[in-house]
Amino acid sequence: MRLAIFDADGTLVDSFPWFCSVLNEAAVRHGFRPVSESERQALRLLSTRDILKSLRVPLWKVPAIARDMRALKLAADIGVFDGTETALRALAAEGVRLAVVSSDSEASIRRTLGPDFSALFERIDGGSSLFGKAGKLKKALAAAGVPASEAVYVGDETRDAEAACTAGLRFAAVTWGYAAREALIASKPDAVIDHVGDLARLAARV
Repeated sequence: MRLAIFDADGTLVDSFPWFCSVLNEAAVRHGFRPVSESERQALRLLSTRDILKSLRVPLWKVPAIARDMRALKLAADIGVFDGTETALRALAAEGVRLAVVSSDSEASIRRTLGPDFSALFERIDGGSSLFGKAGKLKKALAAAGVPASEAVYVGDETRDAEAACTAGLRFAAVTWGYAAREALIASKPDAVIDHVGDLARLAARV
C-alpha cells in the first residue's frame, strides 16, 4: 500500500456531537424530519441512503443542506480524535503517502487539523463534486500517480464504502464516527479499525 486517503468528519475529525447539536435546526430550515435524541443510535445503524429516506430528505436538497452545514461548521470549535496525528505520523514514517478526500470544505479541514498536521497530507480535496467522492478519489489517485490497487480509502460511513468501491480502492472502516459498526460491516470493508492508534498499522491491515 502506497497511498492512504482519509475522509475527514467522523474519521479524523470528531464532529458527530456538533452535527447532532445542529441537525434539527437544519431540519427546520430545509424542511426535513427532525430527529429525537433516542433515535440517533438507530439511524447510525442505517446506510446513508436509508438515513436520507427515513428523514424524508429528497436527493435534490442534499447539496443545499451540505452547503449550509459546511458554513455553520466554520464557526464551530471542533478538534481531531485523540491520537490521530500520532498514528498518522507513524504511518507516514513507514513510507505511506497520505491524502484527504471529504465533502467538508478544504478551509474547514485545514482549520481543524491545524498547519502542522495539514502539512502531513500531500493533497486535501474538500467540498461537493458533480461526481461525488468517487470522482475525487480518482483525482487523488491520478495526482499521486498511484494505481487504485495500491491505495485505500479510510472512512466512517457506508457512502465512503460505496465511493471506494466505485473508484476501485480498498476500504477501511473506522468505527468511532457517524455510522455504527454493524452498518459498516454490512458494507463489506477490507478492514475494520476499532481504535485510533491502529491507524498506525493500516498498511498491515489491508
